[in-house]
Amino acid sequence: MSDHPHPAPAVAISGLGKRYGAIKAVDGLSMTVPDGGVHGFLGPNGSGKTTTIRMLLGLIPADAGTMRLLGEPVPARLPQVIDKVGAIVEQPKFFDTFSARKNLALLAQAIGAPLSRVAEVIEQVGLTGRERGDFRTYSLGMKQRLAVAATLLKDPQLLIFDEPTNGLDPQGIHDFRATVRQLADAGKTVLVSSHILAEVQQVADTVTIIARGQTLAEGPVATLLAAGSDPVRVVVADPLRASEILRTAGLAVQPSGPGLLVTRPDGPLDPALVARVLGEQGLWVSELSVQRRNLEQLYLEVTGPVGGAA
Repeated sequence: MSDHPHPAPAVAISGLGKRYGAIKAVDGLSMTVPDGGVHGFLGPNGSGKTTTIRMLLGLIPADAGTMRLLGEPVPARLPQVIDKVGAIVEQPKFFDTFSARKNLALLAQAIGAPLSRVAEVIEQVGLTGRERGDFRTYSLGMKQRLAVAATLLKDPQLLIFDEPTNGLDPQGIHDFRATVRQLADAGKTVLVSSHILAEVQQVADTVTIIARGQTLAEGPVATLLAAGSDPVRVVVADPLRASEILRTAGLAVQPSGPGLLVTRPDGPLDPALVARVLGEQGLWVSELSVQRRNLEQLYLEVTGPVGGAA
């Protein structure tokens, strides 16, 4: 038994609400981001992720609910904790004709961070050796790494990245994931919002899944994925009729290319059952394979066939 008190969650949100006229952008949302590790904040575009982050950072007021950042109520105590939070909500403004090092040095002076941090953060985001080139010559991935470096100047406990990989090529996405993982392994808490679930699954320890401004599922990725059955993918000559037969048998069905993904909502699914149910109705399976359950399937289960607003 440890003598250390359990640290407060990095973020604790309860009953959060925000309206724009008749539209509920955020509708009673709750989210707990544990201290340490990578937390994925997942949902389709328009589901309320950016609005939630902007309220958390005091950029727009909430209409309802409570929020805590690093144990402090916000917005009331935001001035006391904001220096412990680094966030990229929009693309930061850097000078085109200045190098990464010069841009970061100017920023460090502006926010009162020691200049010694510049070299440290350049190394942390993997820009060593590239930091003397002009900002305008950087790829999108390098610009994103510089933006992360800027958030690290204050050595924050919590980092918040809103859709950080939009527009990045596969190499840029891979590099960003590696940076996020390294930051978490170094003891920081990283909150990453994204609509690309497969990407976040590779790096997140815990997740909150939302749609239409409401929380649908939350918890450790491993626990959430272990709670349902691994889907069975089948290919049959008549997928429409197969879907009806499988649903009548109490199974959940999603289209998957030319085939169907079949899951059992209440527990593990025996692949032989799928073949038997279809065979009894004269439908023969040309392909059958067990897939690993992932966040996209979990998302489809908790949202139904339709995601959130576009």
